[in-house]
Amino acid sequence: MSIGQLAQQAGVAIDTVRYYERNGLLAPAGRLASGYRRYGTTELRRLCFIRRAKALGFSLDDIRTLLTLSDEQDVSRIREAAQRKRDDIERRIAELERIRAALDTLITACPGHGRAEACPILRALTQEDSP
Repeated sequence: MSIGQLAQQAGVAIDTVRYYERNGLLAPAGRLASGYRRYGTTELRRLCFIRRAKALGFSLDDIRTLLTLSDEQDVSRIREAAQRKRDDIERRIAELERIRAALDTLITACPGHGRAEACPILRALTQEDSP
């Protein structure tokens, strides 16, 4: 199939396919005499794998590692990589919850009217950190 057909079947833009090629995550199965790229079902499966991994929050480096591990069939290392990603997401969720709680406190403290210099949100944002 052509690059356009591959992109359409995978639900991505042609530029995305080219980007993954430049980053070494995907390669065409071959080229026509005219130089046009040709792809098969293997490349489509790989592209879909990349898309799903991106949707789960894996970086391109993480995906490269997962693809290498999948070629080796080393399930334990794949599980470890997924666990590390999950742990990272847990840390980010905890940080976002902390930020949300701080914002909730500031929003509750702000009357929503009056002078800007009396606004607890602005005071909190302009306050110097204590050593």
